[in-house]
Amino acid sequence: MQNLESSIVVKDSAIHGKGIFASKNISAGQLIMFIEGEVISGEECERREEEENNVYIFWNGNNYIDTAGTDKIKFINHHCDPNCEVTDGDTNTLQLIAKRKIYSGEEILMDYGYDEIYEQCTCSKCQKSSTN
Repeated sequence: MQNLESSIVVKDSAIHGKGIFASKNISAGQLIMFIEGEVISGEECERREEEENNVYIFWNGNNYIDTAGTDKIKFINHHCDPNCEVTDGDTNTLQLIAKRKIYSGEEILMDYGYDEIYEQCTCSKCQKSSTN
């Protein structure tokens, strides 16, 4: 499956800091990019999170992948209604796949999938569930 990483650009985001954006339309189900980085142990992951406040680490079911040194994926922002999802790759990678058509100029967003993000999130879905 061909990846579209060359069609992804980093720009300022209205959501938070910088984000990654499509520079051309992306079809639903298309591979946007491979998520690759430095493969680290669980202990090193905890150390980097605690001591370096590193929030760029993914778990792929086999290994921790630190993407802090990457040019693009480290800028992906969270949304509770994302337009892409992370799926399994091989033992050292993951895949970022479009859940629906993503239009040129649109920010590419994923659901980070951990409890603390929902407590901090200001989207209508999270705000509604926090008031129940």
